[in-house]
Amino acid sequence: MLAQKLAVVTGAARGIGAAVARDLAAAGCLVLMVGRNAEAIEEAARQLRDSGHDVLAHVADVTDASAVAALAARLRREFGRADILVNNAAVFLERKDFALPQAASVLVVDPEMVAATHACNALAPLRLIQAIVPLMRENGWGRIVNVSSGMGQLSEMGGCWPGYRMSKAALNALTRLTASELEGSPIKINSVCPGWCRTAMGGNGAQRTADDGAKGIVWAALLPDDGPSGGFFRDGKAIDW
Repeated sequence: MLAQKLAVVTGAARGIGAAVARDLAAAGCLVLMVGRNAEAIEEAARQLRDSGHDVLAHVADVTDASAVAALAARLRREFGRADILVNNAAVFLERKDFALPQAASVLVVDPEMVAATHACNALAPLRLIQAIVPLMRENGWGRIVNVSSGMGQLSEMGGCWPGYRMSKAALNALTRLTASELEGSPIKINSVCPGWCRTAMGGNGAQRTADDGAKGIVWAALLPDDGPSGGFFRDGKAIDW
């Protein structure tokens, strides 16, 4: 049944996003891989096509409202549908020196950096949801995955890195808001923490691979009709907000 599903994966040029795109394609989806760098996203898509996967590239900066509108227009014009949205694109603009966390203290962080982080990590997913949910409603099925982080958990909120932490907490709020408004519909939305993975963002010190992180995201993207909505998960298991 998944052969006709169209999945949109943002931040798909590398790391977790590329792994998610590959795994969704392997499950039978046509995947539209979205990235802001034309050369990088085209190359990532080419590599997957060379491996036999059904993927296409789309160049868009998801923080640009006009680019999101153009993406939605392409989906409607070329495919007439969008079944899966994985909001994976994100930035971590603060210093990631975990040995010296005070370098990213809430007391010294540049508020403009916090705003820029929020624009990509929370507002862009909002725009994408607004653009793509109408297509899901028309086709009577949809799955949305907001790729979040344990650093956004209020239950375990620590200090430092306020831009990233606050943006992921806001993303989780978006998940809850959207789930409430879509309750009773065939569209499900969940937040997923992929864990700390060895990626350009996560660095080399992480214990998990991008493939490890992708698994829980793909699980949420392919939920059955009796699956959960409005939850926060890691490796398919619920975690605290």
